[in-house]
Amino acid sequence: MKIDILTLFPSMFEGMLNESIIKRAINDKKVEINLIDFRKYSKLSNNQVDDTPYGGGPGMVLRCEPIFDCIDDIKTDESVIVMMTPDGKTYNQKCAYEFSKLKHLIIICGHYEGFDERIRTLCDYEISVGDYVLTGGEIPAMILTDSIVRLIDGVITKESLDDESFSDNLLDYETYTKPREYRGMKVPDVLLSGDHKKIKEFREQSRIEKTKKNRSDLLK
Repeated sequence: MKIDILTLFPSMFEGMLNESIIKRAINDKKVEINLIDFRKYSKLSNNQVDDTPYGGGPGMVLRCEPIFDCIDDIKTDESVIVMMTPDGKTYNQKCAYEFSKLKHLIIICGHYEGFDERIRTLCDYEISVGDYVLTGGEIPAMILTDSIVRLIDGVITKESLDDESFSDNLLDYETYTKPREYRGMKVPDVLLSGDHKKIKEFREQSRIEKTKKNRSDLLK
């Protein structure tokens, strides 16, 4: 899979791309991730990519020409283009699974007051990571990238993914490790019993109870 991220601040991604599972996936050639500073596509003398909004108002708006020219340069017949925007469709695990099967994903990170509206015509999806506003699309793009890459075949074992939160509208079951007792809190006896049938039943019930308590909306 190939992911191209259009951003004015590529250095923000350095930590994410050079640590842990994402780095290993890149090294194992499971995914190719490119950071593209679309300021390089500006035709203005000072590489300007934003301007004041027509009709007045606060802030600066991203101009459409650099984005269009950048997309023209990198898009192929297999490309799917996503814009990170707070007024897009709310992102979820189902969407992450769908994106993980793509050949080429292009993610556009906004900044400043917003996009020139015409940029939306380029996009196959407009995605939001929640009902709040951030200073730019870089952190949402990191969330998207991380959630997708870990689902690519061979990046994480299938067993680790099967019972994860949201895989079937239930949250993940509770887990424990050593020590057996800590500050008066004990590991449930069933997990120490060696009875795999009872452990499985306990974990399934744990998922249901946790979902009812924390995210009852998922059960509707």
